[in-house]
This record gives sequence, C-alpha cells and structure tokens, in this order.
Amino acid sequence: MITAREQVDFANYRKIAGVDEAGRGPLAGPVVVAAVILPNHHTIVGLDDSKKLSAKKRDRLYNEIIQQAESYKIEIVSREKIDELNILQATLWGMEEAVLNLPQKPDFCLIDGNQMPQRIATISQTVIKGDGKYQSIAAASILAKVTRDRIMIELHKKYPEYNFLSNKGYPTKEHLQAMRLHGITPHHRRSYKPVQQYTFDF
Repeated sequence: MITAREQVDFANYRKIAGVDEAGRGPLAGPVVVAAVILPNHHTIVGLDDSKKLSAKKRDRLYNEIIQQAESYKIEIVSREKIDELNILQATLWGMEEAVLNLPQKPDFCLIDGNQMPQRIATISQTVIKGDGKYQSIAAASILAKVTRDRIMIELHKKYPEYNFLSNKGYPTKEHLQAMRLHGITPHHRRSYKPVQQYTFDF
C-alpha cells in the first residue's frame, strides 16, 4: 500500500493528476487510460498498483475514487486507433486526451512509465513504476484497469469462445488456440503479430 502523498514531493502544486493505462499487451480490446486528481486529504485507503489488488478490492476502490476525486477522465482508445498509430503512440495519445479533457485543469501531471506524451510534456514528469509510488497514479491505474476489465467482460458475452472473461484479451495459450479455431473478431488488434496471420474482411 502506498503511504506517501504527492504533496511531499510536489508541494508547489495543488492539483496533481496521476495518469496510467491498462491493456497495452492484449491482442484484443482497447487500451484504457485514466487521469485522476485526488484531493489533498482524501480518505481512500489501500491505493496501490492495480495489478497487486484483487478484483473485489479494485471495484471497491474504483467507487471510492469516483466519489472522492476532485477530477477524473477515462479515455478509451479503440482497436482502430491502436492499429492506426501503433500501441505506444496510441497510449500516449490517450494520455494526452485524458489530461486535456479533465474537467479541472491540473497544475502538474505524473505519468506512469518512461515515455512522455508530448502535448502535455511541459506540465508533466514520467515515473517508472509510478503506480506503486504515487497515490494519484495508483488511482488512475485502478480506474483504467476496472474500466477495461468491464469492457472485456461485455465482449466475453458476445464472443464466449475466446474466454475474454478470464484472459481479458491477453495472448494466453487458450486465447491463441481459440484464434486458431475460430479466427479473429473485429476487436482483435490487426497490427499485432499473432493476429496478422489471420485474414479479415470486417
């Protein structure tokens, strides 16, 4: 659990947005990016890297973040945008869009990772493994992860043979086998090598 607050390191800024994404690795579905500005004295307990939390805890924290955040924006980056730009550029574009469309303008942004989104570079700093270091980034990681998981659960209902409920679109052995048996869906990322061997006309 993260205990340090952003204000310890960035005392000159009042509104600090944490920015993170979920879903760069999967073969199917969108990338989801979130930007979150937390109040200085929020009461959210247990914020951490979303990957370290159970689904039940992520859902609880998701609701608390939505309720207590000063401002937040969730950006869903489509499969089409990923294939158009490539996954890195699509993710950076999503980060820019999430920050630029926050209802409240941030004074500063903490970006998870080591790649800087250029349109917000002058007010941002990258932080490697930031979702385990700063509460606002952890909050963004939770919003992004929960949102993306919910999208994949809905896709599972439409395409149960791929078991997106379990694999969330990642290239598991089961998912790859399903692609061999059933081909691909409109939600599979055409620019990803394991998908490129399949023909598609939709």
